[in-house]
Amino acid sequence: MPAIRYHDALNDALERMDDLGYERGAGADLANHGPMGAETLAALGHGAEVAAWVEGYRTAMPRHDVPARGFALDPADETSWRPALGDFSRAGDWEELFRRELAAAPWREVLARWWPRLLPGLLAGLTHGLIRTAHAVRSLAAVPLDGQPTPQQLTELARGLAYWAARFAHLPGEVRMSGHHDLAGAIAALPRTAYAGPGKRGRAVAAERLARPGELAGYHEALGSLAPAGTQWLLSEMTTAFAGVYLGHPEIFPVPLVHAVTAPAAVRLVLPHLPGELHEPSAAALWHVHTALLLAFTDDRGGEETAARDAAEADVPPFDELVARAVEHGDEHVLKFTEACRREHALRPDPRYGAAVLAAQQRIKPRRG
Repeated sequence: MPAIRYHDALNDALERMDDLGYERGAGADLANHGPMGAETLAALGHGAEVAAWVEGYRTAMPRHDVPARGFALDPADETSWRPALGDFSRAGDWEELFRRELAAAPWREVLARWWPRLLPGLLAGLTHGLIRTAHAVRSLAAVPLDGQPTPQQLTELARGLAYWAARFAHLPGEVRMSGHHDLAGAIAALPRTAYAGPGKRGRAVAAERLARPGELAGYHEALGSLAPAGTQWLLSEMTTAFAGVYLGHPEIFPVPLVHAVTAPAAVRLVLPHLPGELHEPSAAALWHVHTALLLAFTDDRGGEETAARDAAEADVPPFDELVARAVEHGDEHVLKFTEACRREHALRPDPRYGAAVLAAQQRIKPRRG
């Protein structure tokens, strides 16, 4: 099969998925992963598989229409746009705002202006607003210096930012990077609350906890537990540690904790295009989200303490084979998790990355067709 260039595969995919909306699923509000999955496949060097993957994704489940536009949001007037944060009925208005912004200014300028405004709502759509934005940024950053972004690429950035704004999810409290723990110590110190209700704990209970994290034991203390650290180092600590967290909890529904790795990996893609003063707040916002995810989805530490040793002793294929397996597997979370872990492993090798990828490929149901 002939190779297909990254840009050609991606722009064709964005055209094919232009009508998919922000969410999909019968009786569910599941984030549209189509553009993210297609960009990931192209970034992995599998551009030839993108078109078929997109067609399968389009028909996998019903899509939701984008909420109709109401009235324009004024980016220069906080009283206009701030009340619309987290209001999904305004998703169409948010998209129109970002389309106007990107038509009037370079994309990096728009990104730098809105990043600190959206950062407090990083949990938006279980971090999918951030992650979709980051995939769009990677595609724009790959445009040659003598080239221009396509309309499809700019629209995708507008939609990533719009989804983040429309699903903006503010977490209580404020992270203070003034504690005494490194990341591993902060995770170990975080108390986990066992579910005491009837029956087996499931996603509904986790969602209930995630809606009120400030009421959970240890939440506010954790926000001040991290010692200051360099942002790039801390991102590696986060992706490594949470690959281990993923490994240590085979009992949990296998998708949510994937985002504890893909979110910091996504931030890493964006930071080179942001002013330096936004780097540390970005890492702090990630720890805010990580604290909430751990308290919401885990009842205890499970196998977190032995994850590094278990990964080192496991029989895990090399990443080239893991990538091939991910492409065959086809699930969008498996694709994104595999790509993020491969990228992070290349920066600072650790056996937890490959072992976590293998676990995700085994735990998450493959996508057929």
